[in-house]
Amino acid sequence: MIAKEIKRGMIVVSNGEPCMIEGVNVQTPSARGAATLYKFRARNLLNKQKVDFTLKGTESMNEADFSKREVKYLYNDPEKFYFMDNENYEQYEIPVDDIGDDKFYLKEDLEGLYVMIYNDAPVGISLPFTVVLKITQCDPGVKGNSATSRAKPATLETGLVVMVPEYIEEGTVIKVDSRTGEFLGRA
Repeated sequence: MIAKEIKRGMIVVSNGEPCMIEGVNVQTPSARGAATLYKFRARNLLNKQKVDFTLKGTESMNEADFSKREVKYLYNDPEKFYFMDNENYEQYEIPVDDIGDDKFYLKEDLEGLYVMIYNDAPVGISLPFTVVLKITQCDPGVKGNSATSRAKPATLETGLVVMVPEYIEEGTVIKVDSRTGEFLGRA
């Protein structure tokens, strides 16, 4: 697949190993005839190290040969997160360090959650783009401040803190973008 088709969350082969794309930065040329550069930040799924590489818009990379299994989040302990396959009920264990900040989007009955399998071993998870979470703590809005759109921090049921509009109250269920951690709206 060519560089401009590679998006965040995709798995590509870099130096013979599967890497999940965590960020894409597009650098457009300032001179005529110059090529658009795509700078990628990825995480090697085998050794968990960050990998940076740059491609021109016409260059390509191969997609990694791995499988995704739809799973249900079960529980976690201080060392691992546990997931169950929705089809064959097989359980997968993934170390806490491999989950990283994705742990703030995990809750029971989360739809669209996948475990990525490479060489018969779970190497990471793939979250849905939007996650519905409940606000457990936020300051009340102040009357008369509706002329400008101001934001305030809100703590969600998983411990994630997001900025929400001032009119949102504690107990409200909201949608959050799992890629950026931004408030998207009420659920």
